[in-house]
Amino acid sequence: MNASGPKRRLAALMMADVASYSRLVEHDESGTVERVQRLRGEVLEPAIAEKFGRLVKSLGDGFLAEFGSVVDATACAVTIQDKAARTTQASNGEPLQLRIGVHVGDVLVEGGDLLGDGVNVVARVQAAAVPGSVCLSVDAYRQVEGKLPIAFEDVGEYPLKNIARPMRLYLHRMGDKERRVGQVGRRSLKQEISFCRSPDGVRIAWAKVGSGPPLMKAANYINHLKYDWDSPVWRQILEGLALEYTLVRYDALGNGLSDWEVDEISLDAWVRDLETVVDAAGLERFPLLGLSQGAAVSIAYAVRNPERVSHLIVYGGYALGMSKQSPEARAKRDAMATLMRLGWGIDDTTFRQMFTSIMMPDASKADMDAMNVLQQRTTSPECAERYFRTTGDLDVRELLPRVRTPTLVMHARGDLMVPLEMGRQLAAGIPGARFLAFEGRNHILREGEPAFERFFEELRLFLEQRRDA
Repeated sequence: MNASGPKRRLAALMMADVASYSRLVEHDESGTVERVQRLRGEVLEPAIAEKFGRLVKSLGDGFLAEFGSVVDATACAVTIQDKAARTTQASNGEPLQLRIGVHVGDVLVEGGDLLGDGVNVVARVQAAAVPGSVCLSVDAYRQVEGKLPIAFEDVGEYPLKNIARPMRLYLHRMGDKERRVGQVGRRSLKQEISFCRSPDGVRIAWAKVGSGPPLMKAANYINHLKYDWDSPVWRQILEGLALEYTLVRYDALGNGLSDWEVDEISLDAWVRDLETVVDAAGLERFPLLGLSQGAAVSIAYAVRNPERVSHLIVYGGYALGMSKQSPEARAKRDAMATLMRLGWGIDDTTFRQMFTSIMMPDASKADMDAMNVLQQRTTSPECAERYFRTTGDLDVRELLPRVRTPTLVMHARGDLMVPLEMGRQLAAGIPGARFLAFEGRNHILREGEPAFERFFEELRLFLEQRRDA
């Protein structure tokens, strides 16, 4: 046996990172780095030493520490959260917020470093925490329960990335000010589905979920209220929005739970859908979110109803459809539309996989398989073709200068479905619009990629700043 090899032991672990670190660095790199260094020297290291712990490693905005007991690790985490905000205030008043996870598990000791399953699990627990809170794995909670004057919320079993089985997690919130449920509370969200009729008699299905301020999402290409909510294709995005807002969304005519047999599929018809749902939901003034094709619908609605839209948010959008980009683009689009009519409804997923690979090329195989199924369930081959041709011919360029709503436009740099330049051109046409480009290739955001967290950070910041203005 090699006595100099890694040794295995049980360890009480605490892992922390700075929430929204990328955004903070982008806005003030030197100031953020200085605040993180102050956080380490004035808060983390003294708190860890006080509980007889050891700072194992520090990587930029992240920290891993080991303790002799889970009770000490948890008490240290709460102390750090309590002091961090007061110690790291920025000149604009924004403090650093930490996400902290605590777990007890098996580790490998190699020199001064810790490796292995225990470290992997605490990293996932920490990632599931809400900014400003402490999240415990079920193994850690069992050893802490009743030993500290701290209240924990049982948030149920939660699937952790790359961990085979869901794990029950427990959350401690730092005061009443932090009200976000966070990723670990997603399973408590329940959507309510209702129906209304557009002026031309088409039945439109719409849903409401969440309990915060309203956020209206315009329909985009192929939606299904029920299947989207249950499917890994859209679930992470929809639940992430519903955590902080009362999310209202709907199935446009021709797909989902709305009527499929319709006479007209056009921009005007899509705007009428949106107007109908806004009235049915009783919304007076609200932020409007448009993804992909929904961007053009949202822009048209905002121009027609400027008094109703408080903020306009666009992701992966465009003002000019692909068919109008060039003769070659139209020929390619026409060929794909013909194949869509012939191949959409058959059991062989080869054809639908082509669209899936373009929309989310970096998704897992399981998510791609779910997208292939979702496409077939969402609409008929005929409607799919009609939608595809209509979206290719969209043109709202003349409406852009007429947008008076504060606007945020976001786009993935490597988007294979809608190239970055199309998003940039859209933003350039709207007076005062802010444009942000995120790293990534997925047209449909995937949880775990950098653009996913950045999307929610920028959305929250945009709405909060504008609301306070």
